[in-house]
Amino acid sequence: MPPSLAPRVLIANRGEIAVRVIRTCRELGIATVAVYSEVDRDALHVEMADDAYLLGPASPTESYLNVGRLLEAATRSGATMIHPGYGFLAENAGFAREVARAGLTFIGPPPDAMAMLGDKAAARQAATRAGAPIVPGTLDPVRPEDAKAEAEQIGFPLVVKAAFGGGGKGMRLVERPEDLADAVERSAREALSYFGRPEIYLERYLAHARHVEAQILADAHGHISFLGERDCSMQRRYQKLIEESPSPGVDEALRARIGEAAMGIAREARYVNAGTVEFLVEPDGSFYFMEVNARLQVEHPVTEMVTGLDLVRYQILAAMGEAVELEPSFRGHAIECRLNAEDPAKEFLPGPGLVTKFRRPGGSFVRVDTGIAEGRPVVGNYDSLFAKLIVWAEDRELARRRTVQALGEIEVEGIPTTIPFHLWALDTPEFREGRVHTKFVEEAIAAGAMTLTEPAGSAAAETDTARPVHIVVEVGGRRVPVRVWGEPFRQAPSVPLAAGQSGSASADGEVVTAPMQGTILQVLVELGQEVTAGQTVCILEAMKMENHIAAHRDGTVAEVSITKGDVVDTGQPMVAIR
Repeated sequence: MPPSLAPRVLIANRGEIAVRVIRTCRELGIATVAVYSEVDRDALHVEMADDAYLLGPASPTESYLNVGRLLEAATRSGATMIHPGYGFLAENAGFAREVARAGLTFIGPPPDAMAMLGDKAAARQAATRAGAPIVPGTLDPVRPEDAKAEAEQIGFPLVVKAAFGGGGKGMRLVERPEDLADAVERSAREALSYFGRPEIYLERYLAHARHVEAQILADAHGHISFLGERDCSMQRRYQKLIEESPSPGVDEALRARIGEAAMGIAREARYVNAGTVEFLVEPDGSFYFMEVNARLQVEHPVTEMVTGLDLVRYQILAAMGEAVELEPSFRGHAIECRLNAEDPAKEFLPGPGLVTKFRRPGGSFVRVDTGIAEGRPVVGNYDSLFAKLIVWAEDRELARRRTVQALGEIEVEGIPTTIPFHLWALDTPEFREGRVHTKFVEEAIAAGAMTLTEPAGSAAAETDTARPVHIVVEVGGRRVPVRVWGEPFRQAPSVPLAAGQSGSASADGEVVTAPMQGTILQVLVELGQEVTAGQTVCILEAMKMENHIAAHRDGTVAEVSITKGDVVDTGQPMVAIR
């Protein structure tokens, strides 16, 4: 960057991470440029930035994934640097190279390091050269026709993973040989959709392991800093839900070994900037390298809370060529809860909508990172994450209690939220005692152990399904919060539909309708076909999630009004069953 140009950062992202980057840039006195799609015109990050440019329609391929339009916005705005945030193009080496060709500074790792580590098979090879243990599996991407032979050598259960992605997208657990072909096909499809590459690889599945990741930060002068570990074991379908630092399952000796392995892999890749090296840790203390996320992670705030370091600040300084050699002092414990617009009572069904009320929690060491505000929508075209609650305390138990208190203070109306899940999860004996693993949530749900209580003051958007009215009454001078089933509903609520199901039924039949706006990925029934209750009739993609929409009665398919690729609205009829 020529010395005559003042730094000006374009954030090639949206939502809470864009807001997060804008705040740090303000502290550094750096001007910011936001970009937005047509559905994000009124988004908070657009309002907060010093300048903002429209990219195009809602589709990510026409907006946040469109390299040409992003670079055009950078040129028009006079930006000198680009921060990719996380997701979208954050780990796209081609994008980083195009940024450099345009004479701009990419706030992230060098393209060659990103390419090596973004290719999960190449990253496993790099970890092997660095002496880090890896999970048994294929070292190179696997063609679908070769998956069966490779799987027989690895053994079951195994995991199918996207070779050029992360964040749990394109991952499938396969427990039986007969399920392999379908898992490979679905993983490849998701990988192509989210990352633009369909390659997959296979890895042995480690049951009941912890997901522990190491935060590193490196500069161009050869300094690599290990900033501690995070525990991300509380997850569902490979999507992280709660993260904490430090990990309750890692002692000082194991922490040192994980840190050395992470820094060794970074050296092997000639890594610069912030990155996360992910491991699986077994109950006996054995650990295995999984992958490197060559970007800032969603859960980076818990590291910031226990170290007192602003990771975005040091990302920017490292990108500007400054020496960044950190020796962090760790203090206390931090917990992060990802708040998604999903209904945990309906298998985490996404629920975009207008946020009609949003009250943040308060108190000491309570932080909320969000990209929305009251009166603004959570749109259905992107990820369902709308906020993150991060809490710090002197020890883990106090942090847990403080997090529960903060969750109880949050009020959100207009969308469903995962707050009831977090309240349940934080109160389980397994979490209290630090005994969770990556399959804990799914096993608890399957066993019927998840009990949900909607916090007072929070409610999803009104629908035809009756919802409780939250009121406060005064009895004998005492205020008592209650939930009442009453006006405008004049009858008891109907039994909720099973997760992923939506429709209306009568004695004559059922019409399966879309539970949310989305895109039809597959239609799995045809006219005249016999179906049973619970059978999937189509797969609907919404908010970066595949939702299996099922019939909730036996019958014959009388009408199919959708085809693959259709965009449907909430409540739109899709399949009629007689």
